[in-house]
Amino acid sequence: MGGREGCDVLVIGAGLVGLATAMALLESRPGLRLTVLEKEATVGAHQSGHNSGVIHAGLYYQPGSLKARFCAEGRLAMTEFAERHQIPWRRTGKLVVATGDSELPRLAALAERGRANGLAVREIGPAEIAEIEPAVRGLRGLHIPESGVIDYRQVAAAYAAVVGQSGGQVRCGHGVRSLARTAGGWAAETDGGPVRAAAVVACAGLQADRIAMMTGVGGGAYRIVPFRGDYYTFRPAAAGLVRGLVYPVPDPAFPFLGVHFTRGIDGTLHAGPNAVPALAREGYGRLSANGRDLLDALRFPGLRRLARSYWRTGALEIYRDLVKPAYLAQLRRYIPEIGAADIAFGPSGIRAQCLSRSGALVDDFLVEEGPGVINVLNAPSPAATASLVIGRHIAGRATESFGL
Repeated sequence: MGGREGCDVLVIGAGLVGLATAMALLESRPGLRLTVLEKEATVGAHQSGHNSGVIHAGLYYQPGSLKARFCAEGRLAMTEFAERHQIPWRRTGKLVVATGDSELPRLAALAERGRANGLAVREIGPAEIAEIEPAVRGLRGLHIPESGVIDYRQVAAAYAAVVGQSGGQVRCGHGVRSLARTAGGWAAETDGGPVRAAAVVACAGLQADRIAMMTGVGGGAYRIVPFRGDYYTFRPAAAGLVRGLVYPVPDPAFPFLGVHFTRGIDGTLHAGPNAVPALAREGYGRLSANGRDLLDALRFPGLRRLARSYWRTGALEIYRDLVKPAYLAQLRRYIPEIGAADIAFGPSGIRAQCLSRSGALVDDFLVEEGPGVINVLNAPSPAATASLVIGRHIAGRATESFGL
């Protein structure tokens, strides 16, 4: 496959999913000429390097679903990879805490779901909550021992190293400007010059819909709408308030909302993220804006439909984001002793939320295939945890689809 000057497979996007897909392809097809293109100067520069660093256990997902299976297998694969490549990680366990009576039925249902997913979930009361997390208060809780933390930037760097050692190329500074079909496959114009390939696998995250439109496969029906997640960082003197991970009982409609406490692999304690509409796909500041990104979102009918349905939820998230006392009040529901001086504005991440024209949030993995191309349009949490397994899945589809 591919011309003398080109490659067999071009992977667009050097995040965790793109790099894991490249690793899996090279492992299953030694000698494959494979190139990964990344527009930034380093790998894992966006979602892969701006997340909470949690190794998810798989508590929330529908038993038997792709997410549940990917997460269970992916968690084990991730920790094995970390051990093999000497990447620090820690099994911290996680508490899901109910602070009001109205949350108790959802907590009980979540416990059943976790057990169905094979997790060692324990339902505990206030005394045991205090044993595990002395500063945390709640009516009831779930303890999930399998959860942990890791630095996914280090993971992405290790993935890239394996790709190189396996004969692949990772080219940073090669943002894709255009893709065109040729007699032998594809011609990509990039910031670093032209690249030719027989087949394309696009794992472009925050730019997934735009790359899909370039290929003519799967881009028109969906739009990536960015949501910024802001964190508060606890000052060192207060970082001991949480030992591991403390989560709220999730709202089924918006499971990614609510106050989360995460003690990272470096010992830093963060609260967050929230989820507020972002004015730029890759703008990590609270005031970051990009005219093209904003217009793309506003012109998409799905966003207008979503806004009409959930404007109250969105307005409340924005209020909590902008007004520190409002956010502090949410934190104190779980840890009453937190003071305003204990927290400061911390880092932010951007969630690439895939939205359909109907206004529905695409919640599951979404992969569109066409002749010589595979577009990963949505790879939601637990994509980081499960990246090795997702990469194998996409590589398997590519091998079959492209006749590798």
